[in-house]
Amino acid sequence: MADLDKVKKRIEQLKAIINYHNYRYYVLDSPEISDAEYDELMRELKQLEEQYPRLLTPDSPTQRVGAAPVEAFGVVEHPLPLLSLGNVFSNEELQAWFTRTSKLVEGQQFNFTCEHKIDGLAVALTYVNGQLTTGATRGDGFRGEDITQNLRTIGSIPLSVTKEAPPRFEVRGEIFLPKAGFKKLNQERAEEGLPLFANPRNAAAGSVRQLDSHITAKRPLDIYIYMLGYTEDKVTPPTHWETMEYLKSLGFKINPNNALLTTIEQVEEYHRIWVERRESLPYETDGIVVKVDSLDLQQRLGNIGHEPRWATAYKFPAIQGTTHLIDIGISVGRTGTLNPYAILEPASVGGVTIKQAALHNEDDIRRKDIRIGDTVIVQRAGEVIPEVVGPVASKRSGQEKSFTMPSHCPVCGAEAIRPESEVMTYCTNSACPAQVQDRLEHFASRGGMDIRGIGESQSATLLKEGLVKNIADLYDLKDKKEQLISLERMAEKSVVNVLSAIEKSKDRPLSRVIFALGILHIGEEMAEVLAKNFGSIDRLASASQEELLSISTIGAKIADSIIAFFKQEENKDIIKRLKDAGVRLEEEAVKPRELPLAGMEFVITGRLEAFSRQEAEARIKNLGGTTKDSVTRQTTCLVVGTDPGGSKLTYAQSLGTEQLTEEELIQLLRQKT
Repeated sequence: MADLDKVKKRIEQLKAIINYHNYRYYVLDSPEISDAEYDELMRELKQLEEQYPRLLTPDSPTQRVGAAPVEAFGVVEHPLPLLSLGNVFSNEELQAWFTRTSKLVEGQQFNFTCEHKIDGLAVALTYVNGQLTTGATRGDGFRGEDITQNLRTIGSIPLSVTKEAPPRFEVRGEIFLPKAGFKKLNQERAEEGLPLFANPRNAAAGSVRQLDSHITAKRPLDIYIYMLGYTEDKVTPPTHWETMEYLKSLGFKINPNNALLTTIEQVEEYHRIWVERRESLPYETDGIVVKVDSLDLQQRLGNIGHEPRWATAYKFPAIQGTTHLIDIGISVGRTGTLNPYAILEPASVGGVTIKQAALHNEDDIRRKDIRIGDTVIVQRAGEVIPEVVGPVASKRSGQEKSFTMPSHCPVCGAEAIRPESEVMTYCTNSACPAQVQDRLEHFASRGGMDIRGIGESQSATLLKEGLVKNIADLYDLKDKKEQLISLERMAEKSVVNVLSAIEKSKDRPLSRVIFALGILHIGEEMAEVLAKNFGSIDRLASASQEELLSISTIGAKIADSIIAFFKQEENKDIIKRLKDAGVRLEEEAVKPRELPLAGMEFVITGRLEAFSRQEAEARIKNLGGTTKDSVTRQTTCLVVGTDPGGSKLTYAQSLGTEQLTEEELIQLLRQKT
């Protein structure tokens, strides 16, 4: 026993030493020992853990090397949504954001924290009792993919933190691939004959979404933590800047270029400086993030839609370069649009190799006088698809050719037409393979029917093998299990998962079905409007133009698109087959004023036990109530769960806002149902 205690003590000692040197190397970028000395420490720890496997713990530095492949990613529900940022593009727009924000806090002065907007992949890391337990992608903001196994391989992510940390907390950060690492990775892929990554963000996203974490472990990924998501049972600093310093003290990597500023003019100067210096940075960034520093004011400002009022992204100007336009290609979208795109001589624009760029439409090409063979100016701005700004006319040789939109679809050969008053040309064959594949992908997408396992490659394979010809055919795949198993990269477990996802999709809300159908001009928000107003696919399909136009958010263009969609015989047949398959195509349409919680506004703080926050909000909305992220004078009830946010509760108490426990909310929902 004494020997075992001695070994245990040495293992703990080695873990502490290695973690310290990991912190020096990955976070502070200031190593104190040579690679050989570090390797010797790791070697000793591995040997002891192999000899005494009982003493191997999940937080050991040896566990970063990657584990065996997993079958699929699980889903993680975010306790608090991961929001997206609004953008500003000039000092005037920044001043307008500042003015709006100041008015909302009644002129109260506040400081700003400014950070670089890293071009990477947002993740949420959850720690319980000091141990990293879950790492997830942003996903749709409410649910993300569980990529814990892969994130554990990244050296700058602590596997454990000090005992001073809260018992349970979440931090959020941006995974990125440094420029040097990106260049090296693409060189290695070129040597192996593999396709190159388009940019560091794609490379980072592809790296952390590997089913085999050994692959992730081989890529030089890094992270900067940019906020504290939530905590339990511990008072944290009152400002964002102090919170970042606190997280830094726990061992998290914080961007050293962050700045605490006191005036909006200083923010403008911070932006100007980094516009000039951004190419010198070791990572890709497309702007700065400006945040109100006070966390109390952040709570009071709240969010509008999926964007916080207390922060904005001030984007850098687009980066431009020149290259040769080899040709103009055509892609076909799910609604039949013929979309021109530039095929370019590969060129590096701001450190990213660009081979293709957007050309928008035929009129845009004519207006800019872009010709095949031109030297063209190409620009990119962050994650936006690169676009052709225009030609360099002075470099023309006379051999350039004007572009003509094809008269027939380049995929199926059907006639292509351009309706009057439209800028797009359309393939007239609704059975065109390119359209069908795009419709399949859209139907199965997360915002649509959320059928995991039906992506780009799977859709292409199903079409190629003749297993599906339209979206309704997906619900017949249950009778073709053996054929599915015989397909390349479709093992029995994968097929079972896909068929299960198809079955679950039958119970999606009507709004999701309407969006998934891919009706021209119908996005997620408009699909919700249509579902609430008509209550069923049949009522929507039979709606007149007058009925559609009576809805304030619907104009003639959208109304015509809906009517045209439901007139097509193929679409009528698809709707019938979806109905026969058991897909949910109706829900009771009730006018908001008739609902029992109409006119009531709810805010939820703290953790709920009986259901997730999203489920609670959905049930409130189904009964006519509204939900907000922050307490205002319009708030009817504050629902107080476990470990509530102090600022929401304090502000609600100062306003005299009614408070409900979770049990009281459940009782209210039962009474009103």
